[in-house]
Amino acid sequence: MSRLSVNINKIATLRNARGEDVPNLVNVALDCEKFGAQGITIHPRPDERHIRYQDVYDLKKVVTTEFNIEGYPNQKFIDLVLEVKPDQVTLVPDSPGVITSNAGWDVLKEKAFLNLILQQFKREGIRTSIFMETDERQLEALSEVETDRIEFYTGPYASRFSKGPNEAMEAYIRGAEIASKHNKGINAGHDLDLNNLAYFREHLPDLLEVSIGHALISDALYLGLEETIRQYLVALNH
Repeated sequence: MSRLSVNINKIATLRNARGEDVPNLVNVALDCEKFGAQGITIHPRPDERHIRYQDVYDLKKVVTTEFNIEGYPNQKFIDLVLEVKPDQVTLVPDSPGVITSNAGWDVLKEKAFLNLILQQFKREGIRTSIFMETDERQLEALSEVETDRIEFYTGPYASRFSKGPNEAMEAYIRGAEIASKHNKGINAGHDLDLNNLAYFREHLPDLLEVSIGHALISDALYLGLEETIRQYLVALNH
């Protein structure tokens, strides 16, 4: 079964636009769970332009499904995760000013750095995941990286999907085979939506989880949050 984790960064962006507390992030997270989402994802950034650090503590108190925190592992992020102890931490190689995560880790170059951080989280019982592309050399290097899972960066898949779904999917199928060979679970996220999600899930049977924010929140403007989550769960064959 592939689980749906709703990334609520966009809700925080909307809230912050007025400097008040509407929409209330905690209430939206609880509604996502009530409507069937199996996880909540947040990505706090150093400038707190959407998720604030206080949000992390507030959400930890109420989220009863899987709580996933994404981010670049600077010391402040590491300390936050070790204190909050989410169910899963997903490490991304974002620079501070990047608009959205748009590249995976160079594990060939960064495996020592990653392992030092991953070991800290694993000692605290936090499941670990790292953001990856489909480069086969990088994926083969997972044999030396102590992460429990990878999260495929699916931006390239989404951009190529309309031109040819089979071709868009090929690298992810090969990549998943390599990751599974090295006993790494498979998550995915970025630009997955109601047009391309079902095809991706169908052709990646070992997919454990997708994290979706921008498209899902955008769809909710037209469909409503409850119906949107229902349709994404249907796309995941629930």
